Amino acid sequence: MSKVEDFLTKEDEQEIVEAIRMAEKNTSGEIRVHIEKTTSMDAYDRALEVFHELKMDETELQNGVLIYLAVDDHHFVICGDRGINDVVPNDFWNCTRDIMVAEFKKGDFKQGLIDGIARAGEQLQHYFPWQEGNTNELSNEISRG
Repeated sequence: MSKVEDFLTKEDEQEIVEAIRMAEKNTSGEIRVHIEKTTSMDAYDRALEVFHELKMDETELQNGVLIYLAVDDHHFVICGDRGINDVVPNDFWNCTRDIMVAEFKKGDFKQGLIDGIARAGEQLQHYFPWQEGNTNELSNEISRG
């Protein structure tokens, strides 16, 4: 079994999916988590490719956020679409990354992901509040490469 399957328990995964559901509850924004073993590409370039593959660049308000992890490479990237990138403070993604890294260094990947999801959700709720007629445009499930 590769590290991708070992990376999170089923319970961890359920808690992360619930964190995504809660983060998206009061926003039109979309959050996804993608985990894969490794990438031969630059992690940021691969994250952008996954962002496109998951159709995250097709959200109506360009407010998708992807947390991408290459487990064996020890790399992760937080990607926000143009709509959210244009409105969050300049240091928002770096601060979010630092909070996640603090948990990752302790080996608590679940909590690091939940913290990142919660922070992204707060910003999405602030700038893209839920409105009548909003639908969940993308799955909340964790995708794997």
